[in-house]
Amino acid sequence: MATISKRKNSQVNERPSSLRSFSHRNFRLFFSFNLISNIGTWVQRVAQDWLVLQLTHSGTALGIVTALQFLPVLLLSLHGGALADRVDKRIVLIITNVGGGISALTLGLLVITNHVQIWHVYALALSLGLFGAIDSPVRQSFAVEMVGPADLPNAVSLNSANFNGARLVGPALSGLMINAFGTGPSFILNGISFIGVIVALLAIRSDELYRKPKAKEIDQSVRVGLRYVRDRPELLAAILIVGTMSVCGLNFQISMALMAKYEFGRGAGAYGLLGSALAIGSLSGAVLSARLGREPQLKYVISGATAFGICTFISALMPNYGTFAMVLPFCGFFAIMTIVAASSFIQDSAIPELHGRVVGIYMLVYVGGTPIGSPFIGWIGEFAGPRWSLFIGGGVTATVAVLFSLWNSRRLVRRARSGGASDDELDRQHDRLSDGG
Repeated sequence: MATISKRKNSQVNERPSSLRSFSHRNFRLFFSFNLISNIGTWVQRVAQDWLVLQLTHSGTALGIVTALQFLPVLLLSLHGGALADRVDKRIVLIITNVGGGISALTLGLLVITNHVQIWHVYALALSLGLFGAIDSPVRQSFAVEMVGPADLPNAVSLNSANFNGARLVGPALSGLMINAFGTGPSFILNGISFIGVIVALLAIRSDELYRKPKAKEIDQSVRVGLRYVRDRPELLAAILIVGTMSVCGLNFQISMALMAKYEFGRGAGAYGLLGSALAIGSLSGAVLSARLGREPQLKYVISGATAFGICTFISALMPNYGTFAMVLPFCGFFAIMTIVAASSFIQDSAIPELHGRVVGIYMLVYVGGTPIGSPFIGWIGEFAGPRWSLFIGGGVTATVAVLFSLWNSRRLVRRARSGGASDDELDRQHDRLSDGG
């Protein structure tokens, strides 16, 4: 079990605040190889969307395949979070990465050999989603073990920068690969990229992990985590705001594909560039979040979601491909600022004994909202037009964020009038959790 030495503390303090998590060797190692895997993930996402449109010419089918990939999150994220509280997270992550790699390679071989059918895409998207549903909450919880609680918000921001830096490269690379070779090699590339993450997980030093001893033995069931979130209004509010964004506003892969192909009459390369334009804003938001190093607060989640909804609504008004692409960085910027703020706030609020389950609930709502919203967004885009999917997604997200802003303002006023009482008293339920109460 790692202990923080004076030398390590000195190293952390000497580094720029935006890079302080890189003082931890395990984080540096995992971050580097995860960047390669994330690029592969975005390469596959673009190729998968384009393959579905080639096979079906249907926005509804595009929504279905997206839903199938993220549907397992609804079924397994809570159990993945509970698993993270019980077992060695590295072992779980190795298994999920092996499974994800096999799923991607299988789809690539089917495409290259000209045997692929739409049901193959559906089945393998579901398979990839099954492994991802377990991987996500475990991976999120593993961050605090690599860097410790003090550097967790910075690690969350840097991981978001990693993901969105890959998003900047991956879609453009996939567009070029599709134009040159078809969609098959994109899936092969993603399958190979999982190997690096597996190598990094095997190389991580267990004695440098920050595994905080549990004060008491707590009931390991999922319901304890659900009750904990239910009893903390700020925590629940942050999760619901992100859930609304996920269902209504974050299905940009579908909306951009439909806008590129049908609204603007462009090809795969132009679609990939739209993904990169979105990623420019996302990466900027993640880097700024890492540099700011703000104390996690609910107000940042609310303000970010409001701005994101407004920018999404505005994007639907853009008259041509160029102006549409110019608005996307703003959408990406406020989206990632909101997600980083929410993730940091939620993880910072959870007690260690329930960290995995709280993260599992968050991932259930954040990632699991996609299969709920994607068929609807795809259907709207196909039958009412791609612009309407953006109008509705942005409008609903902004409206919900404003309503939570009003709720939060009234709650803070009531707290001030009652003498500054806070939700910290809820932490006393920790003792009751030990008894399953």
